[in-house]
Amino acid sequence: MNWASKTVRSIMERTPKLYENGYDSKWSYDYGVILKGFALMWKMTGESKYFQFIREHMDHFIGEDGSIKGYRQDEYNIDHINNGKLLFLLYKETGLEKYRKAADLLRGQLASHPRTSEGAFWHKQVYPYQIWLDGLYMGAPFYLEYLLTFEGGNGLEDVTKQFILCEKHTRDPETGLLYHAWDEQKVQPWCDPATGLSPNFWGRSMGWFVMALADTLELLPKEHRDYNELVRIFWDALTALRNYQDQASGVWYQVINLGGRKGNYLEASASSMIVYALAKGIRLGVLGQEAWRSTVDKAFEGLITEFVLETKEGWVNLNKNCQVAGLGGSDRRDGTFAYYISEPIITNDFKGVGAFIQACAEYEGLQ
Repeated sequence: MNWASKTVRSIMERTPKLYENGYDSKWSYDYGVILKGFALMWKMTGESKYFQFIREHMDHFIGEDGSIKGYRQDEYNIDHINNGKLLFLLYKETGLEKYRKAADLLRGQLASHPRTSEGAFWHKQVYPYQIWLDGLYMGAPFYLEYLLTFEGGNGLEDVTKQFILCEKHTRDPETGLLYHAWDEQKVQPWCDPATGLSPNFWGRSMGWFVMALADTLELLPKEHRDYNELVRIFWDALTALRNYQDQASGVWYQVINLGGRKGNYLEASASSMIVYALAKGIRLGVLGQEAWRSTVDKAFEGLITEFVLETKEGWVNLNKNCQVAGLGGSDRRDGTFAYYISEPIITNDFKGVGAFIQACAEYEGLQ
């Protein structure tokens, strides 16, 4: 059973134009998560329909002059970098300058993006002095690939520094898990006034973080001075996650360390992201087969058993996705356990489905 190809077929038949489904044609990072799944499928199968799907979706946003519909550089939103990861593939395959110019535009945001005192990117201008785990996935792999592709591989330590600073400030020494976010100023209503940390370990935020590390370790030259440190951070984060893998199902909870608490639930997007990171880590040789293979086997089996239902058309439905979660903002999201379990739980969320395709493609590639 090839779940990756079944799921991309489901998307192509059910939602042939992703941007017509609920995002008001915004330049939303969700597209990039799904399209990275399509890129993996294209790489693994060589089937041109997958490349065409990526190109048609990116061309909806990218103008002939390299402008990006719905994007504003001066918003300084790290989420808006994510879709740019597809531009390298498109530029390489087509040679069209518009893709290079669009990548330059996003690179320009990172050149002037506001930072903490140590040089970590703020999550957004409207979330000042804050590192969120989510942001590492959104920005770091794009930044690294841009530097390697267009800037001769100079300045890579600015990418690795993002992970090192993030772990330094968000890691809990007791559990090894990483808190969702940290406020350098220690003033946000959601943070501990002494530490600046948000109060919980949110599943998807850790999923973003380990996916970001897997993608970065694939590209980062092994001889780079921080390569081994990033491998350590990756191992430590996944070891902590393994300690909270639900023994019955093999997958992970919305609030990772509070599995037995009323209202908590097994969550599809986080579990898919962790499976992706595990499988990719094994493929890259960063995680040893012997140490990690049984963990990923159990987790993948859990993904299918716990979250997947097929429709009569043979389409894949991915259930139990947290629709969205964040901190602060106009709706005063406070980062409590009650908050994380209060967000809507939906089927076929793009972030979840995109991570699921990537997880399936990586895992099935190990077989």
